[in-house]
Amino acid sequence: MGSSSNSVVTRIVDRVFPRMPDFYGLINLQCDQLCRAMEVYVQFMETGDAAAGERVRAMEKEGDELKARSMEILNRAFATPMDREDIYRAIVTLDEILNYAKTAVREVEALEIKPDEHMAEMAQLIYEGTRALRDGYAMISTNPKGADVHAAAARKSERRTEKVYRGALKSLFHAGDQIEALRTKAEDAEVNAMSYVIEVFKRREIYRHLSNGADRVEHAASVLHDIIVQIA
Repeated sequence: MGSSSNSVVTRIVDRVFPRMPDFYGLINLQCDQLCRAMEVYVQFMETGDAAAGERVRAMEKEGDELKARSMEILNRAFATPMDREDIYRAIVTLDEILNYAKTAVREVEALEIKPDEHMAEMAQLIYEGTRALRDGYAMISTNPKGADVHAAAARKSERRTEKVYRGALKSLFHAGDQIEALRTKAEDAEVNAMSYVIEVFKRREIYRHLSNGADRVEHAASVLHDIIVQIA
């Protein structure tokens, strides 16, 4: 009788004072999924392997499912361990990074170009930024002040990516050989120059998308920093 009574009381208490969902755990799951996907993203930007591109798209879909589940739990939660808006921003900004990766893969495939060393380097730096975000979010429930080191590392990855981006543009727009061929009226100079211009526009599009992806990492790092300031 006592056990049954305790069970009834427990159910009533749970209804009146619902247990707080583990939002730290949910965000960590999302970070883990993001890092796994970005590792494959680097492989794609290193090789152009179609199977790697397909895995990135599939993992982005899984990331969307994680985001949707977290949002549903957030909407139903009676209490949260940090500001509700901060949890929302964390979920959204992490998801945006993966969305940019998926779109970059689709653009490479649509434009039918082979990724180059600049793309691979930028993808690697973005991946390093996501790992820093994962490490930072893993610490906010136990050592929030220490987590800020990782937020700073994620922001640094964006600055390093921008440096590679500018170098890639400089290399891309170096068209001295094509200009000289046109000046001397070399055979097929006009056709080759037109092909080069088209290639420049294609690669510039991908470079810019990678740069924007790095911006998403910086945005997510800023959200992480805001959360740290709130709870530290």
